[in-house]
Amino acid sequence: MITVPAANGPGAFVHPALFYQGLDEYLAGVGGFVRTALGSDEPVLVAVPGPRLDALRDSLAGTGSDIEYVDMTRLGRNPGRILAALQDFAERHEGRSARIVGEPIWPGRTAAEVLEATRHEALINTAFAGRDATILCPYDVTGLSEDVVADARRTHPTVIEKGRELPSPAYTDAAAVCGGCDLPLPEPAPGAGSLDYVSGDLALVRDFAESWARGTSLSPGRRGDLILAVSEAAANSLAHGGGRGTLRLWTAGGQGVVAEVQDGGRLADPLAGRRRPALASTNGGRGLWMIHQLCDLVEIRATHTGLTLRLHVADA
Repeated sequence: MITVPAANGPGAFVHPALFYQGLDEYLAGVGGFVRTALGSDEPVLVAVPGPRLDALRDSLAGTGSDIEYVDMTRLGRNPGRILAALQDFAERHEGRSARIVGEPIWPGRTAAEVLEATRHEALINTAFAGRDATILCPYDVTGLSEDVVADARRTHPTVIEKGRELPSPAYTDAAAVCGGCDLPLPEPAPGAGSLDYVSGDLALVRDFAESWARGTSLSPGRRGDLILAVSEAAANSLAHGGGRGTLRLWTAGGQGVVAEVQDGGRLADPLAGRRRPALASTNGGRGLWMIHQLCDLVEIRATHTGLTLRLHVADA
């Protein structure tokens, strides 16, 4: 059994990557982590992809009831949603050391999803700094590329490999990792719809997006999600992006639709939109948080010329 040490006292955060090969190693590593937590009367959140979730639930049957299971393919379809869920779990158990298993990257993820999930892994270290919690992140080293495994070494202070936990010499500051995730976005599909807008045009933006979306395969519910997300993004442009912006819309080859909003704004807080805003908050971030909840993938690029939000909404 692999035992991962819990956070050692208030303010200590532990974030190891577990490199596993095959189901037996997975169940031994993750199962040992969960059993140790239950033995210490600590609440556990297990957020892993569905097939792994079922295997863990079966192997841990009868060990205790203080385990919350979540299918990461649903929660983490948009990696920008994961961090808020992990923080919500820790806050629901305030005063206790929270144990979390989070597997945000699995074989089959698209390159764009992997980039945003890697960004998430780096930002965990910023978001949970000073919090009494342990987050174990499994990585399937036989099914993932060498680049993904190398990035895991950069986003985790320690790694567990072949039963041993060791410091990761490649561990890197979150800002540097996130900078490496800011690769240029591919050009939109030919024939993308486009609209330039300025202050006072928010209704025009909504009407344009709604009219365009009617010609796609999106269901009425998903069209509503797209229009609301676009409206929030455009509202941010008008409030924080220089009072103007450009909206582009295109279909994604049977994979739903993509909306892109460009403006002259800046993103001062890399955690903006990834943390649930307080009800009484006046610091902003509420619109971007809502966008993350509505979309299946959110790609953000901040450059010297401004801010680009690329929003992906799938058919189902």
